[in-house]
Amino acid sequence: MSLDLSTPVLVVDDYQTMVRILRNLLKQIGFTDVDDASDGQAALAKLRAKKYGLVISDWNMAPMTGYELLQQVRADAELSALPFIMVTAEAKTENVVAAKKAGVNNYIVKPFNAETLRSKISAVFGG
Repeated sequence: MSLDLSTPVLVVDDYQTMVRILRNLLKQIGFTDVDDASDGQAALAKLRAKKYGLVISDWNMAPMTGYELLQQVRADAELSALPFIMVTAEAKTENVVAAKKAGVNNYIVKPFNAETLRSKISAVFGG
């Protein structure tokens, strides 16, 4: 599947500055339909209300972490195939392994730029 820039993307992060940065990077790449949610619970509600083609989620959030969101998405028959990229400030091996086991499609460690984001997204879509 090639990269479709009209694909709706959901950015999940409790830090508004990071949401803004991700929105800007996605815009630079060419994505036009970007929504955001401030935590995993809000994200789940949005995911059940609209069909997204990609989730980019922070790991560290409360009350529901990005890891818990990933587990919920993978356990939901409607959402289980949804491409999911995890963003984190910590490159802890156990986190990467846990996310991979939970079914994450890709992993980005902060800080990163538009090119890194583009390559991670392309890898997810086999581009």
